[in-house]
Amino acid sequence: MKYFRSIIIALLLLISPTFLAQESTIEKQDIFEKLGEIAIVNQKVMMPMRDGIRLATDIYRPKGDTKVPIIYSRTPYNFNSWGDGKQRTRTAEQAYEVVKRGYAYVVQNERGRYYSEGTWDILGVPLTDGYDAFTWMKEQTWSNGKIGTYGCSSTAEWQMAVAALDHPSHAAMVPQGFGAGVGRVGNIMEQGNWYRGGVEQLLFFSWLYGVEHDKFKPRIPEGATQEDLIRISRFYDLAPENPPLDMKETLAHLPIQDILKNVNGKHEIFDKMVRRKPNDPAWFEGGLFHDDMEIGVPSFWFASWYDVSITPNLSLFNHVRNNTKDLEMRDNQYLVIAPTLHCRYTRATKNTIIGERSVGDARLNYEEQIYSWWDYWLKGKKNDFKEKTPRVQYYTMGSNKWQAATQWPPADANLTTYFLNSKGNANSLIGEGTLDTNKAKKDNPDSFVYDPMNPVTSLGGNVCCTGNAVEGGAFDQQEMEERADILVYTTDVLTEGMEISGFIETELYVSSNAKDTDFTIKLIDVYPDGTAYNLDETIQRVRYREGYDKEVFMEEGEVYKLNLTPMSTSNYFEKGHQIRIEISSSNFPRFARNLNTGGNNYDESEAFVAQNKVHHSKEFPSQIRLPIRK
Repeated sequence: MKYFRSIIIALLLLISPTFLAQESTIEKQDIFEKLGEIAIVNQKVMMPMRDGIRLATDIYRPKGDTKVPIIYSRTPYNFNSWGDGKQRTRTAEQAYEVVKRGYAYVVQNERGRYYSEGTWDILGVPLTDGYDAFTWMKEQTWSNGKIGTYGCSSTAEWQMAVAALDHPSHAAMVPQGFGAGVGRVGNIMEQGNWYRGGVEQLLFFSWLYGVEHDKFKPRIPEGATQEDLIRISRFYDLAPENPPLDMKETLAHLPIQDILKNVNGKHEIFDKMVRRKPNDPAWFEGGLFHDDMEIGVPSFWFASWYDVSITPNLSLFNHVRNNTKDLEMRDNQYLVIAPTLHCRYTRATKNTIIGERSVGDARLNYEEQIYSWWDYWLKGKKNDFKEKTPRVQYYTMGSNKWQAATQWPPADANLTTYFLNSKGNANSLIGEGTLDTNKAKKDNPDSFVYDPMNPVTSLGGNVCCTGNAVEGGAFDQQEMEERADILVYTTDVLTEGMEISGFIETELYVSSNAKDTDFTIKLIDVYPDGTAYNLDETIQRVRYREGYDKEVFMEEGEVYKLNLTPMSTSNYFEKGHQIRIEISSSNFPRFARNLNTGGNNYDESEAFVAQNKVHHSKEFPSQIRLPIRK
């Protein structure tokens, strides 16, 4: 049962922490009575789309004749008011908080989910469903025509692409933990967290097992009235119950294209996605936002250091700030970066623990700021949001404090280059790998064996939604650093504290006897007692080093330059600490294993054991570039 609970917890983390707060201490009857005193409740409204498909929608709005703005949440998750014969309070609690502030709260299932008609695909495609919903809500007699979109993870990820449709009623948005909605931004092409550096991220393999509905699921017959649906929903929430899995064991199956099939999971959508390469045209036809689209909506963005896609999230914020054609709209973008895991903003406490590391009191007045934002854009209140709210609010771990900046990275963060060096023996913690500001004089490459059948296992990290396979957060990496297939490079002990805030760039010079392989990196804060906490991590498939529109394989004896997807953090390395990086060729099951054959990988089960090298010299200056604040 512990594995089943892990999977359920991971799925719940995909939803906004505000929307899925724990059951209130208020007695259930009390919250429904309190809501009934102030709200008109209209459930199981079947909202029509342009193709005739109807989406199941619950509407909660203030009593009276005053026209009100709308806070709109569209989700693939189950918000039915009843489950297993018991009344659920979560939606009612959120509705109460919204309505008491003078807003209507509209929550809706994506097409094909639960009581919504049609066939489901990730991110609630077609995009026109979002546009049609805005039009329908705007035309209601109780609506003032201003709509704000709100949510975390799957309730956020559809917002950006729909915002690019530029509906006149889409007045503002608050996307939180939105990385799975980001397709391509500049050189980053993650295609909604499916890839990192051309390598499959296995979180969606786990997520789809728990979320995808079977095409033969029970459906409500045509002709059912709203009264019928409300009555039926007390007995049937249409939620599938998945058998428990050991997800760590499940994700180890090869070939990876059969992972869900192997456990009798629902796999129609998975089968399409697992075969797509990073630049497949299908990625550009769904609900992902790409950088050739225009966001013309004021946006209050929320990201977190240990989320699965912190760098793409921050890159999208910068893209909108720097490239949106409407200069006024560039100015209407704000960002908060918390130190938490995916969608756990409001779970910060006086002593916030992320994995094993305490990062201090990371609480923030989220509710106050968000409703001030809504009041400004949806009600037209001339409040002091813009005067009081910094452009960027970010939490610095180590010094454990919230800070403010006018941009990201902070204007006073300057990239400083640290070069990798060793005598050819940087393997493991007992090796001699160093990081310093001087280039190595002679190339003594560090070599290690990468066996895909004995990969480096994931310990903590910037991850979510993998059940019991990977627990996200900061964990002591010393045990991992005993492995000879991990190269370890460390600075001298710092004689004064140093804040690193921004994007961390990595340039490696590598070679291999394999046609194709991967290289990974972790950034680590080493304490005086040796405790080594991971900050961020990334990976690169070598065949995509020249871009994701082509595959260029390696030749033995040749040295190749790799620029990895930047890492991101804000961390204060105290005096007496050290800065460390780990380099290897696997981080599993956070990422899929490269079998080193040069084949498709997704349909392969046999592996080639690779001899991989990292070079460092004046000719091959492997390096990281750290954004150090003065």
